[in-house]
This record gives sequence, C-alpha cells and structure tokens, in this order.
Amino acid sequence: LAFTTQAFVLPHPSYPTHSFLRSSLKLDNTDLLVEIDGQEDLKNTINGLTSDQRKRLNDQIEKLNNGYPGGIENYVVKARKLLKDVVNKVNPFDGFTPTLPSGVPLPYSSPKYGVYEDVGLRLSKNTAFVLVAGGLGERLGYGGIKLQLTPYLVSSKCYLETYIDFLKGIGDRFGGSVPPLVIMTSGDTDKLTRELLEENDYYGLRGKITVVTQDKVPAIVDVDGRVSLKELSDGGVEIETKPHGHGDVHHLLHKSGCAKDWSSQGITNVVFLQDTNALVINGLLPALGVGEVEGFDMTSICVPRMPGEAAGAIVDLKNEREPDKSIVINVEYNQLDPLLNAQGLKDDPDPETGYSVYPGNANNLVFKLSTYRKTIEGEDQGVVNEFVNPKFKDDGVTFKKPTRLECMMQDFPLLMRKEVEGGGSVGFAQFDREMTFSPAKNSRDSGIEGEAKGSKSTGTLTSAESEGYLSNIMKLMKAGNVVEGEGKGTVKLGGITAMDGPRCVLGPRFCLTKADAEDKFKDSKISRRSTLYVTGSGVKITGLELDGALIVECCEGATLEVDGLNVCNEGWVFRDIEEGEEVDEEGRIRGYVLEKRETKHIKVEE
Repeated sequence: LAFTTQAFVLPHPSYPTHSFLRSSLKLDNTDLLVEIDGQEDLKNTINGLTSDQRKRLNDQIEKLNNGYPGGIENYVVKARKLLKDVVNKVNPFDGFTPTLPSGVPLPYSSPKYGVYEDVGLRLSKNTAFVLVAGGLGERLGYGGIKLQLTPYLVSSKCYLETYIDFLKGIGDRFGGSVPPLVIMTSGDTDKLTRELLEENDYYGLRGKITVVTQDKVPAIVDVDGRVSLKELSDGGVEIETKPHGHGDVHHLLHKSGCAKDWSSQGITNVVFLQDTNALVINGLLPALGVGEVEGFDMTSICVPRMPGEAAGAIVDLKNEREPDKSIVINVEYNQLDPLLNAQGLKDDPDPETGYSVYPGNANNLVFKLSTYRKTIEGEDQGVVNEFVNPKFKDDGVTFKKPTRLECMMQDFPLLMRKEVEGGGSVGFAQFDREMTFSPAKNSRDSGIEGEAKGSKSTGTLTSAESEGYLSNIMKLMKAGNVVEGEGKGTVKLGGITAMDGPRCVLGPRFCLTKADAEDKFKDSKISRRSTLYVTGSGVKITGLELDGALIVECCEGATLEVDGLNVCNEGWVFRDIEEGEEVDEEGRIRGYVLEKRETKHIKVEE
C-alpha cells in the first residue's frame, strides 16, 4: 500500500511554556533558540556572530516566535512528530472507509440553480469575502502578483478588480452596501498588493477592504527537527524560512480580529476564493444558497472530475472503530487511489455521467460564521492541521533540501471535528466546470507541453480567458439568444488551443445572476467574430444584432436600454505576437495581443 509521504497530526494539546514564550522577559532569543531540544549544535554558529549580526537574528527569531502560536518551540515539536510519522510510513487514513459525501450537484441548466442562487443573493449582503492571494505569478512566467493580471483582455480589468466588481454587483442590489473583503497576502505579495490598491484608490472601497499578511515558517533540515540557518553576505546568519500554505488564513482572521468584527456587523457567512479563478464568481451565490438550505456549516465548491484526474476530491471518511473521528474532507488525488484500493474499491465513473462519483475540489469554501468563529477561537486559534512533505535522498532519511510544515485551508474540518459538537455539517455544491473553474496557474510553455501530451485544459492565462468567454456564451444561449458557432470551434493563440467564437464578457455588475442574463439580454444575435463587453446594473439589451465590437458601460445609479441596435464594424482581433514585436509583459506571457480596429462604444457616465 503506497501512500504519499504527507502526514497529519492534531496540534499539540498544550503549547510549551519553555523558551520562546519568555520573550516578553527581554531574554536573548538566540540563547533561547539553542535551548530547544535538538538545536544545541547551533550554539557555535551563533556564538561566532558580531553583536549587530546577533541582534538581527534575535529580531527575526522574535518575529517568527510571535507569528506562530506556541512559538518556534511548538513548531519544532510538531515538525519532529510529523517527520517521525513520515519515516515510519504512518498511514493517515488507517481505519477509514471512503464513502460519498452529502451535497448538491447543480448544473447551470437545472431549475434548482436559480432557486439556490436567489437564497444566496439574499444572504450575500451579510457575507464577508476572503481572497487568498499569497502567490506571485512566477509559474505563469510573470514578475508581478497574480491579482494584477487581466483575466479577459476584452474588459481590461485585472483579477482583483473583477472580484471587486462582483462585490459591487451585490452592493447594487442592496442600496450600495458592499460586503467586506479581506485579502490575505504574503511577504512576497504584500507590498505589491497594497500598491495596487492605493494606485486605484481601493477601487472605491477604501474602508471595506482589509489586508492581512501571513508569515513564513522556519525551514527544517532533518528528521530531528533542526532549524536551518542560512549564511548572509556579511557573514551573519538568519533562519531560513519558507511559505506555510494558504491554511494560514484561518489563524490570521482570528488573530486580526476580523472574524470577531464581522459578527458585530451582522455578517452571517464567510466565503473564501482563490486569486486567479475568475469563473468562481458564477458559483458563489448558489453555493451560499446550498449551504443555507442544506444546513451545511461548511460548503466546498466542487466541479465534476474524471476518474484518476490529478485533482483533490471531497470524501466522507467513515471510521467504524472510532465513529467520532469520521469526517468529510478533501483527499488529495495522490492519496485517493491508495485509499480506495485499500478497501477493494476503485475511482470508477458514474455510469450516467462518466465522471467520478467523488466531486472534484475547486478549493473555494463557504462557512456559517457562527461555526467558523467557534472553531478558530478554540484551543488551536485557527491553526489548521499541518503536514510535511520532505524530499528524501536514496537513503530514505536525509533530505534533498530543507522542508517545512504546511497547511491547507480546505483541511478546516479537522479543526471543526475538535471544536464543534459532532464535527459540524460539511457538504458540497457541484457546478459545471465550464461555468465555475478555470484557474490560471501555468506558463504558456508548460501549456504547450501539456497539450502535446493530451491535456484538454492547460491552466494557462489563454485557457482561463477562453473558457471565461465560453461561459458567457452559455449564459447568452440559455437566455434564448443566438450565438453563431456556439463557441464550439477552436483556434490556436500563442500556441495554445482557444475557443473560436465571440469574445463576450457580461460584467458581474450587469449580470450578477442567472436571472439577470435572462431578464437583461434578450432576442439578440451575435456573430462568431464579435467582441462584446457590458457592465452596469442599469443596462438592458433587447434585439441586438452584433457583427463587430460593442462596449456598453453604464455608471452606478443610471439606466440604459439598448433596443434593436444593429452593429457592424471591423471589430477587435486576437492575433499572435510577431517575431521581434515589442509588447507588454502580459502580451509576452500570453503570446498574443488584442488589436482593437473599430468599436461601437456606448457609455453613460451620469
């Protein structure tokens, strides 16, 4: 039985009261570091530092200590336990039997979609939103933060503004009252995120947006939990640190007081979303509705997954020997098959749909705030159960490079099981993949390589953009409009396969819900080569015939009715970058640009 080298452990039942918790006594933290069991051999290195070098290290230790509940000592204790489990090949799923979780499959064509979405819309005015944005765009070949990238060149709005437009769309429905937004950054992204917000005056939501920053954690060099020291150019040293994972968001919401403040503001739910999956906004309102109607304390937004697909799945793990340990949780794809095989099961397809019976985790979450607060205000202060995944040399003991403890926000049910009677109610809401899931995470080169190996969705900016346009085509067609080609053709852009059809963006302030698409865009025809962008809650379009490019913008509080308009112009053209052509960084990583030749632009500004 081959399991991944990840292991889980419950947080230490009582945080150590040794060294690091005494930092308030103004003792030298470098002395305290070597007092931790297993760190004694660092003494000679630290003793050789100058006073300035030692002070710098002392300040870093104090920061790391204050950033982790129980301090570095507790971190080392947990690392040592987890690493021992890895070496001993402890099976984290021993005693568990995988079964199907409770949830609601909710395709866009279902009559129930609108019902759940209506419930979610009502709840949205009292919902807080959390955007997890700790990563740079390095995997995409981009030098900045991912939030600054543009999901749809047609709209020219970055990911962050796209999400904020969704919140403003909610505000448009409730007298301008926009829900609060928290952005979790990291040391890598914090400065650039704050600069983006300032440059755009917080997109008009200053005072509604809070930024919290996650800390890194010490790197560990061996199975005994020794902390890694890195030599600096001046001969000094610092503790080598690494990212802890997006699971930090829960502890930060407790530590910052955000979750507590929400309760006093009348907030009843909280939604977590990722930084570069713009399609998720299509599923947030119906997912809120599913959580409310079905009584889930935690609802995972899911998409169909193919059997064996490299994507995590939501599974109900039953433990007959210890029923109180049973749990509904995400199981990573490299753990799912061994878990099923151990029970004589397979990840077989559903005979009716062809998809796996286990829903794919899109890693966007909805919580009831009351349960969420009870959990993060418990003994562990929202520190999600950690795992460690070291890469070993051939001897099976020595690390290839330092490792660290990691945590994932979707493992929150492990905390709920400890703090909430019965573990709380955990379920899922499953949506069409093409409507809610198309993350941008891979570079163009890796996308081209993936397609050569048979990948259908490359996870590139190109595929995310193309699938976003396709989702809007589906909305228009379901509302009874005629779209030439129906988005079924394909074309290569920058070497990546993309949808060959009209590039349509129905902004969330125009089309917040399925009902909006049906009520606000009727009896229209759009040609295959067209480009369309509509934004503004007061817009209604009827009888449009579009063969070219049309932009419709309507400011807050204004109304605009477009009836019987016929547009025919040269339009906009997507084309590959020519050899030697100078383009901006987004054009470079995409491999194509949008050439705006002729446009019909209708804009209401007051």
